[in-house]
Amino acid sequence: MPTATANVLPLKKDTTNYTAVFIIGVLFFVFGFVTWLNGALIPFLKLACELQTDTQAFFVTTAFYMAYFFLAIPLSKILKFTGFKNGMALGLFIMAIGSVIFIPAANARSFPLFLTGLFIQGAGLALLQTASNPYMSLLGPIESAAKRISIMGIFNKGAGMIGLLMLSTVALKNASELEEQIVKATDPVQRGLLLDQLASRVVTPYIIIAVVLVIVALFIRISSLPEVNTDEEDASMPAETRKTSVFQYPHLLLGVLCIFLYVGAEVMAGDAIGMYGRSMGMSLDETKYFTIFTLSAMLVGYIIGIVTIPKVISQQTGLKISAISGIIFTACTFMTHGYTAITFIALLGLSNSLMWPAIFPLAISGLGRFTKIGAALLVMGIAGGALIPLLYGELKKEHLLGNSTAFFVCMLPCYLYILYYSAYGYRAGKKNLAKE
Repeated sequence: MPTATANVLPLKKDTTNYTAVFIIGVLFFVFGFVTWLNGALIPFLKLACELQTDTQAFFVTTAFYMAYFFLAIPLSKILKFTGFKNGMALGLFIMAIGSVIFIPAANARSFPLFLTGLFIQGAGLALLQTASNPYMSLLGPIESAAKRISIMGIFNKGAGMIGLLMLSTVALKNASELEEQIVKATDPVQRGLLLDQLASRVVTPYIIIAVVLVIVALFIRISSLPEVNTDEEDASMPAETRKTSVFQYPHLLLGVLCIFLYVGAEVMAGDAIGMYGRSMGMSLDETKYFTIFTLSAMLVGYIIGIVTIPKVISQQTGLKISAISGIIFTACTFMTHGYTAITFIALLGLSNSLMWPAIFPLAISGLGRFTKIGAALLVMGIAGGALIPLLYGELKKEHLLGNSTAFFVCMLPCYLYILYYSAYGYRAGKKNLAKE
């Protein structure tokens, strides 16, 4: 049983608790700030740690997102004891620990230590995602869950834009000039001093991040955030139709794969856009801001979702439109070059914006007492953000597919499957679910 002493809300509500929505919004702002810093960290660490290939640089996303895969289910067990509220606070503390590790990593210019800090940050976020997403889905009517999660997306991506702007300005200030100095430095001592100076730029930002994470964790811990009860099955459910395992929900399992492919596509559009530009010869001073373009498009998509769901379109219709537009923008990226191609990659943010808000509630709908473990399985799917960019990093090599073809090959299957899930996958096994 959860140890939290907050009031417990029933599984289903006819109205939304707006105070709780605001508190969770603050939470989404904080971990959005941390998550989207990866877009700036990829080129930063490639330069500061003298990485030789883009594939090595993409281990930034691999270390961060693989934490979700390995730790989502173990952390969901913790939620059974802590409850949603205390679990969120604990996740923030874990993220703070990961941020502190950036200090010795920067001092030693150790890429493995940076990856360790990112993995620990990912572990904290895995706990936060496992707790916060089903919480938002179940805090009000399930039919409007995508609308509530879209509101959270505005907090999340808005924070990401602010964080990226700050880190890019501090860590990658005069990046092209510094990169040229490092390349031209023939004296190993001088080169080392330049790299040490560059690496030290992240120390102060991550000290501030760690302090803020601890403060927000304490705020969540003492807040009036209520619990949501997911462990009691509907008493009216016939005993013969009750599920005995989370793996008896096909729509959930298909949703896990959908999340995997969606997050991979989102990270490609957000974090890999800079590397795409670099492969076309654009300078680091230009590409360091490209992720902000994608996040701006996502903000527009969230606003559209808030206005239209569920009054104008359903969650699944929104997901279907998003998948189709993703296919179109991916094809346009492949057929164009230069800033036009970058524009279409950024527009993928518009396509991606409603995907998480729609997939998550569709996938956990009707899980009852299996909601926490179901959410954990979905959070495991976030590992797509670890693997798909890594695949792109390998395929984009000139002796393989090249930049634009590799991007197309990695992205198109993602959107095709998401289109399938929006049309058929979310209904798999729902005939029996309707009786429950």
